Amino acid sequence: MIFRNQKPVCRFLMLTALLLPCMTPALQANDESYDDLLALFAEWREFESPPLLNGAPDYTVVTTAHRHLELKTYQARLKNFDISGWPVTQQVDWHLVRAEMNGLDFNIRVLKSWARDPAFYATVWEYQSDTPAHEGPTHHNLVELWTYDFPLDDAAETRLASELAVIPPLLKQAQKNLVGNARELWIAGIKNLRDQQEALAGLAETTSDSGDELKQAIENASRSTTEFVTWLEQQSDSKTGPSGIGKENYTWQLRNVHLVPLSWEEEVALLRRELDRATSMLKLEEHHNRKLPPLVPIASAEEYEQRAEEAVVRFAKFLTDEQILPDYDYIEKALRAQMGSFVPAESRNFFYTVSHHELLALWTHWYHWFDLARIRDNPNPSPIRSEALLYNIFDSRSEGMATGFEEMMMHAGLYDENPRAREVVWIMLAQRAARGLGSLYAHANIFTMKEARDFHVARTPRGWMRDDLDLLGFEQLLYLRQPGYGTSYITGKYLIERMLGEWGRQRDGDFVLSDFFGELDEYGVIPVSLLHWQMTGDASQVPILME
Repeated sequence: MIFRNQKPVCRFLMLTALLLPCMTPALQANDESYDDLLALFAEWREFESPPLLNGAPDYTVVTTAHRHLELKTYQARLKNFDISGWPVTQQVDWHLVRAEMNGLDFNIRVLKSWARDPAFYATVWEYQSDTPAHEGPTHHNLVELWTYDFPLDDAAETRLASELAVIPPLLKQAQKNLVGNARELWIAGIKNLRDQQEALAGLAETTSDSGDELKQAIENASRSTTEFVTWLEQQSDSKTGPSGIGKENYTWQLRNVHLVPLSWEEEVALLRRELDRATSMLKLEEHHNRKLPPLVPIASAEEYEQRAEEAVVRFAKFLTDEQILPDYDYIEKALRAQMGSFVPAESRNFFYTVSHHELLALWTHWYHWFDLARIRDNPNPSPIRSEALLYNIFDSRSEGMATGFEEMMMHAGLYDENPRAREVVWIMLAQRAARGLGSLYAHANIFTMKEARDFHVARTPRGWMRDDLDLLGFEQLLYLRQPGYGTSYITGKYLIERMLGEWGRQRDGDFVLSDFFGELDEYGVIPVSLLHWQMTGDASQVPILME
C-alpha cells in the first residue's frame, strides 16, 4: 500500500488501523487480581507521560493520535477486570484508575489543552500548590522553583539548568501545536507566559553568581519565552471561537473523570441555592449582630504578627480539645508554615481582605495543608492513592473539604466568642458560589469570561472581590482551563456534608466528629463519591458515575 500522497496524519491513521489488532493484548477470562490492577496502574502511569521530542514532551498531532489508540488498549484491559467480589477499598481503586484513563481520553477528545490553551505551556512555578498537584492542566516537565534552596550548590545548579532546558524546544513545538480557536483561553493565557518572563528575570537576578551553564539555560529560556509571547500576541486577532466545552461535555467529565454524580444543570441549581443561602444568612447574621461593634481589620505588621500567633494556638487547641480532628502531630506546624504577613489595605485581594478581618475564617480552609502534611509523612498504603491523582480528580475532596471545613467550624463553635466572624464565613461562601456559577455559564458559552468575572464581582458581598487585582483573572481563567474545578468548592462541600449526615445517622448515639475526619483522611484525597461508598457502604452514586 502506498501512502505517498496522503497527509502525515492520514497515513498514520491508515497504518495504525492495520496494526491495531496486533497492538491489543489478548483479554483473559476476567480472572485478574488486585495485584494485576496494581501492575496495570504502574504501566498506565508510565504510559501517561508522553515521549520526548527534542528534549520536550511530545504533544504533536501524530503522537497524540497514536497515544489515543494505545489508551484504548489500556481501557480495554481495565474493563476486563471482574471486581464484583473484591473488597470495597479495592473496587474503589479500580474506579480511580478508570477515572484517570477517562481523563486522558477527555483531554485528547475535548479539552485539547496543548492545541487550545497557551497557558498549558507555562513551565516555571515559583510556589507550591495547596492541593496535591497543580490546579488546572499542566505539561509534564515543570520547573518547580519552590523546591530549590537558594543559594544553589553545584548539583542544584546542574539540575536546574537541565530542567530549564525543556523550555526552548517546548515553546518551539507549541507554535505548531496551538491550532485551536478558543479566543478567551488564548488572550488570557498570554499573561501566564508573561509571568514566566518575570519569574525567569527574577531567577537570573537571584542566581547572578552562578556558573555559566545555569546562566546560559536561564538566558535561553528567557529568550524563547519572550519570542513565544510575541508570537501569541501576533496570532491573537485570528482567534475568534468560544472557549467553553459545552454542557454535554462538561457533564461527561464531571461524572467520568472527576466522579461527581451531578450534571451541569444540577450544579447550576446547587450553586444558585448556595449563593442564595449564603447571601440571606449573611443578612441574618448582620441583623443578629447589629448591636455589636463591627470587625476592625488588622492595621499593622505588629498587630498581624500578634494576632496570627494567638490564632495558631487557639485554632490548634480548638481542633483537639473539641474532638474535631484526631490528635495529629502536624496541625500547629502546618498552620505556622502558612501564617502569612500583613498586606496594606490597597493591595489586599479577596482572601487577604478576609484574613485581615478574621484570620481563622481563612485558616479553616487550610485543611489543604493538613492533607499535604499527611501525604508527605504518612502516605496512603495503596500505590494508587499514595500520590496525587491525575487531571485534578482530587478536587471534590480537596477543595470541597477545605471549603466545607470553614462552615463546619463555624457551626462547631469556633466563633462563639466573636459572632461577627460568622459574617465573614458567609461572605466567603457567597464568593465561592458566585465564581463557580460564573464558570458554569462560561463553559456553556452563555457568559464570556468578562461576564463571568463581572458576575463574580457583583455577587460577592461588601465589594470584597476587586476587579483591579490579579486574583479575579487568575481564578476565572483557571476554571475555564479546567472544567469542574470552579464548582468543586461547593459541590465537594455538598457531597461531604451529605456523607457526614449519612455516616452520623448510622452511628446515632455514638457520633464522634474526630472519628469521621480520621476515617475520611485515612482513605486518601480521592473523589467524595468514592469516599461515601467506603465510609457508609452506600454505593448508590456509583451507577451514576458509570453512565
